[in-house]
Amino acid sequence: MNTAGASRPYADPYLAGIGLGLVLLTAFVVVGRGLGASGAYASTAAGTVALVAPGKATASPLFSHYLSGQGPWLEWQSVELVGVLVGGWLSAALAGRLSVSIERSSSVGSQQRLILAFGGGLLMAVGAALARGCTSGQALTAGALLSVGGWLFLGTAFAAAYAVAPLLRKVWQ
Repeated sequence: MNTAGASRPYADPYLAGIGLGLVLLTAFVVVGRGLGASGAYASTAAGTVALVAPGKATASPLFSHYLSGQGPWLEWQSVELVGVLVGGWLSAALAGRLSVSIERSSSVGSQQRLILAFGGGLLMAVGAALARGCTSGQALTAGALLSVGGWLFLGTAFAAAYAVAPLLRKVWQ
């Protein structure tokens, strides 16, 4: 799918950062919770396991947390993630960037790029499980709450990005 035509320039990063801060503030005011994504996957997994093996789901300390209250399918982060998908699609459509393509360098094939992307996503999921929160939860929500863990995560993430970026830049060109 490609709507072709001239795409609009990307948003100013400083204005986008202010907008993201306002979205975070609105989330705290309206629903009393910050932003995050990894909980949506755990909630979906809890709901899926509860459908297949209800006894196993309720016995699991992780899944039972998501089965109480309003249930796994109405968990705040699941609703938030649907909003992110719809908003991302709408933003791309309005900016003229709606297309199906694989972003990659000329030195990396499509299949290799997809395998690397899947491996990176899997590594991030393991990291989020170990850290008890994903990048958005640790950096945005925990950082906004002045959590020491959130600020340690931010410093470590930026240090790692500065260390690895030159290597990835060589591969990407």
